Amino acid sequence: MEISFQLKMSSEESLMELGYGDFGCSHYRRRCKIRTPCCDEIFGCRHCHNESKNSMEVDPRHRHDVPRHELKRVICSLCATEQDVSKNQYHCNECGICRTGGGENFFHCSKCGCCYSNLLKDSHKCVERAMHHNCPVCFEFLFDTTRDITVLRCGHTIHLECVKEMERHFRYSCPICLKSYCDMSQVWGKLDQEVASTPMSQMYDNKMVWILCNDCGESSEVNFHVLAHKCPKCNSYNTRKTRGGPASYSPGISQMM
Repeated sequence: MEISFQLKMSSEESLMELGYGDFGCSHYRRRCKIRTPCCDEIFGCRHCHNESKNSMEVDPRHRHDVPRHELKRVICSLCATEQDVSKNQYHCNECGICRTGGGENFFHCSKCGCCYSNLLKDSHKCVERAMHHNCPVCFEFLFDTTRDITVLRCGHTIHLECVKEMERHFRYSCPICLKSYCDMSQVWGKLDQEVASTPMSQMYDNKMVWILCNDCGESSEVNFHVLAHKCPKCNSYNTRKTRGGPASYSPGISQMM
C-alpha cells in the first residue's frame, strides 16, 4: 500500500510540476498553445506565429500576421486536448485533463475523483471514483465525455440525455443502486389509491412478506399485495420482495403513471 501510494503521489506531483518551469513561450508563461486559422499550424502564441511568418527567411509574398480575432482552437500543453476557445476551458491537475465551463465554476472532489459544479459543493454525496465508469445507460466512459453529465441524489453520475431517455420510459430510479432520483410523492399517492381500490381475496388477509426498500435500505414485514408493497419507514413503493408470499410480479411505476 505504501509503495502504491508513493507511486500515486509521484505521478500526481510530476503532473502538477509539468509545465511550471519549461512551458509556454518567450512571450507568455501559460500552459496552452493556439492553432492559427491562417496556416492551420500550432504556435505558442500569436507573437510566435508573427515572428516565424515574418522572418527574413520567408518569402515576402507569404509573410503575414495571424488574424487574432479569428482564433478558434486552443490546445492544452499538459494533455494535448484541442478545444474551441469559446468554452472557457481549464486544465484540472487532479483530473489530468482539460474541462470546459471555467475553472472558477467548478471544484475537484478528491474522493469522487472528478470535478463538480460549485452548485453541488455543499450537497453532493461522495461516491468513490464517481465518474470513472461507463454510463449505465449508453455505456460511454463518463470521465472524459464531452456530453452533459448529471449527478443523481444518490451520488452516481449519468449522462443528462440518458436520464431524460429513462424518464420517457417512466424509469425514475438510479440504474446502479436503484434509489429514486426525483420526488416520487405524487406517484406514491397514486399507488396508495390503486392499492386501496384493489382489495386482495380473503385467503391473503394474513399473508405477510419481507421487503427491502431501495430508497432507505430498510427491511420490513408487510401485508402481501399483488400490486406493490409500501415501505412503512419512508412510504416509498420502490421496494422488492425478499422472501415470503407467492411468486408475483409488480406492474411497476410505469403502469401507474
